[in-house]
Amino acid sequence: MNIAFSPCPNDTFVFHAWVHGLIPGAPELNVSYADIDVTNHWAADGIGPEVLKISYAALPWVLKDYALIPCGGALGRGCGPLVLTLSDSRDPASLSGKRVAVPSERSTAYLLFRLWAAQNVPGGVGEIVVMPFHEIMPAVRDGRIDAGLVIHEARFTYPSYGLSMMADMGSWWEQDTGLPIPLGAIIAKRTLDAKAIADWTRASVRYAWAHPEQSQSYVLSHAQEMSPDVAKQHIDLYVNEFTENLGDDGFAAIEALLVRAAKENLVPPVDPKLLR
Repeated sequence: MNIAFSPCPNDTFVFHAWVHGLIPGAPELNVSYADIDVTNHWAADGIGPEVLKISYAALPWVLKDYALIPCGGALGRGCGPLVLTLSDSRDPASLSGKRVAVPSERSTAYLLFRLWAAQNVPGGVGEIVVMPFHEIMPAVRDGRIDAGLVIHEARFTYPSYGLSMMADMGSWWEQDTGLPIPLGAIIAKRTLDAKAIADWTRASVRYAWAHPEQSQSYVLSHAQEMSPDVAKQHIDLYVNEFTENLGDDGFAAIEALLVRAAKENLVPPVDPKLLR
């Protein structure tokens, strides 16, 4: 079976057992490691593997062809994207008409930012610039961009770039909705057995939790020079109860995000029945 997910620690941690043949009955995986912006477009264009990790924000474009797998993804609390600037201003109005870098226009981070900005930035921001997430903090630091929307381990490393947090999109979302933040989803072609894929994925998650030391070398080999401590923080933050099972709160969070985004014309409307 072909699968694509990012080289980030949460994804390699989750799928380590399945990738290494440790899940009884699960098919062998042929893995493509790719940034989520790439997998979002693969899914939308119908050219990617049968199973992919994409952003929840990209679901509206692919749900007719792909089923949402209710485990293996990234959804939680206290793990939202951050808006960073070189100054220590916490006034969102200072972003009015400014250039802001984002990791993807089809990312949950982007949807959360646009929904937050609609409430907090008078007149809206100026230019949105899409760039790989690992290039955003250097661009803000060097003054090539006014602010950056960051994800992943940047939550832990941004002070080393001399940057300040203007706003935490996750905190805003949780206060506004009371729901967790839907970030990354596992999807599979509707021609496949989604229940079996969910069972194998869930077994891989549980194996990772039961044997965390076994996945360490695999995780760090793909962690882009990340320190073991930062990789562990990353895993602890993004691999949680919702990774094992979305549950009612998980599905409610996904529906809330996509309904709000559709009202702002950021995504096409979604039939909630296609989510389950």
